[in-house]
This record gives sequence, C-alpha cells and structure tokens, in this order.
Amino acid sequence: MARPNVRVAAVKALLPVVKQQESLSGALPFQQEQVAEKDRGLLQELCFGTLRWLTRLEGIRNQLVSKPFKAKDRDVDLLLLLGLYQLIYTRIPTHAAINETVAGAKLLKKDWAKGLINGCLRRFQREEEALIAQLQRSEAACLAHPNWLLQQLQQDWPEQWQAAVEANNQHPPMILRVNHSQSRRDDYLTKLAEAEIAAVACDFAPDGIRLEKATDVTRLPGFDQGMISVQDEAAQLAADLLQLQPGQRVLDACAAPGGKTAHMLEREPSLSVVAVDSEANRLKRVEENFQRLQLSAELHCSDITQLDNWWDGQQFDRILLDAPCSATGVIRRHPDIKWLRRKTDIPALAELQQSMLQLLWKTLKPGGILVYATCSVLAMENARNIETFLTQSDARLIGPVNAPYGLDTGFGQQLLPQPQGHDGFFYAVLEKPA
Repeated sequence: MARPNVRVAAVKALLPVVKQQESLSGALPFQQEQVAEKDRGLLQELCFGTLRWLTRLEGIRNQLVSKPFKAKDRDVDLLLLLGLYQLIYTRIPTHAAINETVAGAKLLKKDWAKGLINGCLRRFQREEEALIAQLQRSEAACLAHPNWLLQQLQQDWPEQWQAAVEANNQHPPMILRVNHSQSRRDDYLTKLAEAEIAAVACDFAPDGIRLEKATDVTRLPGFDQGMISVQDEAAQLAADLLQLQPGQRVLDACAAPGGKTAHMLEREPSLSVVAVDSEANRLKRVEENFQRLQLSAELHCSDITQLDNWWDGQQFDRILLDAPCSATGVIRRHPDIKWLRRKTDIPALAELQQSMLQLLWKTLKPGGILVYATCSVLAMENARNIETFLTQSDARLIGPVNAPYGLDTGFGQQLLPQPQGHDGFFYAVLEKPA
C-alpha cells in the first residue's frame, strides 16, 4: 500500500492543533504511523517548524493571497504555510518543496488549489526579500508569538523578554539525567566519548548532561538498563530543592511522565513515594519509565484535589507540586503552546494552582517542605501565586537560596529559557512550621 504524501500527513496533524482541538503531541503520533519510517523525521520537522514560525508564515501568506481561505479550506491554507516553511527554513531543494506541496492539494481532493499554491510559492521565490521585509510592521509576525503573550512577557520581564522570545524560537538541546544509583556524571561522559557522542556537563544540575547534537536514545550507552533518562536541566533541579533524607514519605503531585519522581528515587532509593496524576495514559508512561529504571512507587490515577480518592491521611515529609500551568517556559519543545493557549487561560490556571497549594499544605507534616514548581514564565502563575499563598497560610519561603540559576523574584526563583541551556521554569521552596 502506498504511503501518504508527508506534506498531507503534516496538514492532517496540524489541523486539530490550529483548530484548538488537540495538542501536537496528541495529533502527530497517528500521522507518523501512516508515513514511511524514513519520512518520520521530516514529518516532525514540518509540523514543529510550521507551528514555531506560524505568525511569520501567515504574515507572508496574507501578502500572497487576495482573500482569506474559507474555513472548509483550512487544509489548503496549511499546505501553503508548509510550502513557505520549507522554502524559508529547510534545505529541501526548491523544486522538491514546491512540487511535493502542490501534489498535496490533489491528494487532499482540492485540485482547484494546485495552481494557487504553485503561483504563491513561485511568487515568494521571486519576491522573498520584499515580502519578509513587510513583516517588520507586525511585532507578532516578526517575533512569531501571539500578541497577548508578547505583551505579558514584556510586562513581567521588561529587561529579559526579548531574549526569552528568541530562545522560544530556537531548537531545544537534548539533556540527559544520569541515574545516580547506577553511575556518576563524569563516568557517563566517558562512556559517551567512547561511543563518539559529543556531550558536556550541564551548568546547574549535578546529574545533567547536554548533548551537542540530539541522538536517538537507542544509541545512548546503558539507556535500556536505566543508566540515563532524557530530562531538561531545569526539571532536574527539583530533587535537590526537596532536601530529601533517607526513609522519608514523599508526595509527587501531578507526577506524569514521572521524570522528577524517578530522579528522587535514584537519589534516595529508601524513599516511600506516592505519585498521583489524573490522566491514565500519562500514568502508564510513569509505569513504563519505572520498569526501565527498576524503580517503584505507589501510583494513583486521580484528580489531586480529590483527597479522599488517594490520600490515606498520613502526612508527608516532602511534597513536590509540579502544578498544571500554561507551559510557556517550554514553548521551544512544544511550539503549539503558542497557539493553544489564550490570555483568559492564565487567571484560571493561577486559581487552580492556588487551590492545589492550599489543599496539599494540609497533607504536609509540620517541619516538612513543599516545592512548588511550574514550567511557566508568567508571574501570575508563579511569584504572584506564592505571594498570595504566603499571606493566607503559615508557610515560610526558604528557597531557592542564592541560586546560581534564574532570577530571584522575592517569592521564588524564575528560570527563563536559555539557548543551549535549561527550559523556562519556576521554583519556590516552602517550609511548614514545626
């Protein structure tokens, strides 16, 4: 059976994203199964790249077409945007990019669009410099971010917002976490060198390694044996901030996909860990990761706010609340976030985060520590939330203290995404009076 055109598969993966029905991580896997294995990397590149630069591509498209596409022809619109992405951002030969994209119109049963797409792409070839210059009139098009998000970043980070936006538009580095119970970072760096995989130690996470080039995990020494995992440097900081001690009872709230849970147990195997997540399919990933790493924890599929469904009434020594958030700190890894999030989402998320903080505080032992974490860069979800919580509870902010990373907000440490460094993240370490 003939495999579908990769551009058509990309259109089908992108449609539910731009219609705000589904994330790319939900829509892409099915389409990857439809194309030849050799084309899966290209499919991913087309989808991620088109979403990363969507407003720029739309700004150019608006100059090429005389009237907007009808809603029923959003697939043709996406096909044109994919064509523009290939011409601007990839090394695909021009004739192949145009011909394959035009051929996609026929496969979408939109024969009428073949001439339109061909004409637009060839006109772009001729007028590229002038068409791109026109984008300077629109900040959203120029910076490839929605206006509301640019305004919020400018408000929250007046000195750093431009660097954060630039980092969001770059490809993220691949970061590894060495399993502390099996190896040490220097020893694993030696293994990578022997395997001719270029890598360096991360700046801040003591178990972290940054690969010079993304690599299939099957090439990584000891991956199947649980010697290493893939996890961003910022996420690796949680384990140290929890100040874990042998035999402690620990709650990982909103635990999936389980990277931080695993890191805790790698650091301190004697912990008694309860891991909770509301999504069964994500919790399954935690189980799979634990099998590879030969770890175990008490897993519960439940809404964390429904205490009666998972909590036995026994208080915890440590709690990690990696709260649901806007994920605006990991846009470079998930560019669809720019188009799935809305300004109105943020107050609702902040309210949910606050309610989780208030509720889980009851489950923490006196003298215990709760680490509040998000992969957001927005103050409403982070510093402002902790400021509010401190006025409404007996909590004491104890960290991060003198952190070499991020910015001290007065209510926790805000990490902004760094090129070839960590993702955007926020941490506040809270202690309950004994």
